[in-house]
Amino acid sequence: MKRPGALFVDGFRAARLRVAGLRFALSIGLGAVGGAVFFALALPLPWMLGAMTLATGAALAGAPLAVPAQVRNAMIAILGVLLGSQFTIDLFARIAEWYVGLSGVVLSTALAAGLAYVVFRKLGGYDRVTSYFASMPGGLSEMMVLGETMGGDGRTISLTHATRILVAVFLIAFYFRLVEGVAPLGLPVPAGAAADWIDILALIACALIGYPAAKALRVPAAQLVGPMVLSAALHLSGLVSAQPPGELIAAAQVVLGAAIGARFVGMAFSELRRIMLLAALVAVMMVLVTAGAAYALAAVAGQSGPTLFLAFAPGGLAEMSLIALTMGSAAAFVSTHHIARIMLIVIVAPLIFRLAQVRRRSLS
Repeated sequence: MKRPGALFVDGFRAARLRVAGLRFALSIGLGAVGGAVFFALALPLPWMLGAMTLATGAALAGAPLAVPAQVRNAMIAILGVLLGSQFTIDLFARIAEWYVGLSGVVLSTALAAGLAYVVFRKLGGYDRVTSYFASMPGGLSEMMVLGETMGGDGRTISLTHATRILVAVFLIAFYFRLVEGVAPLGLPVPAGAAADWIDILALIACALIGYPAAKALRVPAAQLVGPMVLSAALHLSGLVSAQPPGELIAAAQVVLGAAIGARFVGMAFSELRRIMLLAALVAVMMVLVTAGAAYALAAVAGQSGPTLFLAFAPGGLAEMSLIALTMGSAAAFVSTHHIARIMLIVIVAPLIFRLAQVRRRSLS
């Protein structure tokens, strides 16, 4: 028979799990409603943008939303498997031609980050550390941790990146709808697409093995990159030809949108308005910089301006890849460029910051 203390601890844990479950259910419920409304209105990328909109509004209004990291990562792993299915032999035959696009990623990222740093320092009055890590367009969690470690304001950095992704995804999705005349739809693959059960098991294995393997190797964005690499290998080998069903991808979009909105829980808009407005301004500026670079390089890169725009865009890897998938662009091309951007930021940005610190100390 358990002691009273053990019973109390068990009851407390069970209560916490129930509360966590209710918060998650509320998040997904709101996300699904928002997605359904956007879908009914024929808006671009409805399941993710609709979920993101309603969840963000509810979070800022005080709703107790929460999407466990494990669930979000599982959904991103599904998107990784889908992205891997976009890699083909023909694509790899042209990979040597991507050097222009990859060079453009480096240049546009450096320019956008540099301008953002100036805005945060001069207009926002942030300290050097906070300005630097808030201006890096990629690696939200990594930039927050590194910024806090080096003395920056982790809350400002985190909120800035969450706002950047929110604004960038909206702007880019509606840009393609209103300017390019292409609407990113809700399902990147046909709903109910049939697949052999062996193929389904293989796709599940890509997610279950790829994510922990990439995480163990400390690969950036492991939850997406690991499953994508394994899925690409299986599809390139010809062993698998299936894709995850459209309904599952729509569910992943709802979870991803709700998770972005849930990041704003506990944040009163009146209190954080200045940080969010400044981050939104920087996000718009970054989108314009990357769009300019993309369309300027399109003629020599061998890719269309819209595809390069998605490849350079300062949104999240999963979100930008999803837009590419749903609008029929070269998703593998786009995701590869975003992986390069994240690796550049996560690996190179801290080194540049440390070198700048050493130089500043030597001059003082």
